[in-house]
Amino acid sequence: MISIPADRIAAIEARRDELQAQMATGELPGDKYVQVSKEYAELEPVAQAAGEVRRLRAEAGSLQHMTQDADEELRAMAVEELRANDAALGAAERFLALALLPRDAADERPAMLEIRAGVGGDEAALFAGDLLRMYQRYADRMGWRIELITASESEYGGYKEVVLSVTGVGVFAKLKFESGVHRVQRVPATEAGGRIHTSAATVAVLPEAEEADIKIDDKDLRIDIYRASGPGGQGVNTTDSAVRITHIPTNTVVIQQDERSQLKNKTKAMKVLRTRLYEAERERLNSARAGARQTMVGSGDRSERIRTYSYPQGRVTDHRINLTLHRLPEILEGELDELIGALTAQDEADRLAQLDG
Repeated sequence: MISIPADRIAAIEARRDELQAQMATGELPGDKYVQVSKEYAELEPVAQAAGEVRRLRAEAGSLQHMTQDADEELRAMAVEELRANDAALGAAERFLALALLPRDAADERPAMLEIRAGVGGDEAALFAGDLLRMYQRYADRMGWRIELITASESEYGGYKEVVLSVTGVGVFAKLKFESGVHRVQRVPATEAGGRIHTSAATVAVLPEAEEADIKIDDKDLRIDIYRASGPGGQGVNTTDSAVRITHIPTNTVVIQQDERSQLKNKTKAMKVLRTRLYEAERERLNSARAGARQTMVGSGDRSERIRTYSYPQGRVTDHRINLTLHRLPEILEGELDELIGALTAQDEADRLAQLDG
């Protein structure tokens, strides 16, 4: 168990009191007041947790002293209360340690969700469509908003590739562990012999970038305009509206052709480009900061097989945390809370273990 030093607790509470006093003076200029009040809002729950740890530690000291009392009945009562205090203190220490863990600055951001069919041909595309529906249902349950950025449909149903923008509270924090290879085991509709096939789709979840996050110089872009190809409908492929943007320094290419408007396609393409460049910078910084130990679920390796959906057994297994749930139909309907909760808890436990170790 991680034990936060007493001087660290005192410093947290002192800083909270200092911020409170600054706001109470009424003398802070507007921008400074916003800055101080924001820090206070973020620190206040941490300071409350620190105060609870300090209180329980003091109570433990008093109870420990009472266990040495000459009165047998008082000693027995103190032992019982000390046992309850130890349990409460352990929980409070863990809560405080979690509150003090460095937060991923991207957790509250919207996310770009990319799903691509992998090995398995038409069946992989159908599975990509199933994953899309699963995440759409989950987003509906969470009250998030989804915008389709681009989609490449398969001839027999499903998608070769689909990219969504997901907006709402805590989107990236909830979805960030979904990146990786998702595998499905089932009998395809086209399989006459009833044999089980294994197919796969890849999922990538990227925190969306704003214009202020990534500075893109116009001279670093090559923009090509051409006529959209493939099934257009509504005149999509009858005008020169498709846009291909190449970021020359990184050779990052984004193609957008779903909209009839060249301007709309360019706007969406730039949104995707900013997000990919932002993620590349995040990965670079994370690699530079990473120590020898890696967390089990937070590696972000999109080539890693992370989950299997087995239709014959009605189960979903997440291989990173060895969790198997026999609730395949419910999960495919977007009931992802148990999976995402377990992954988040494991990530927290891994990071706490690194602090402790």
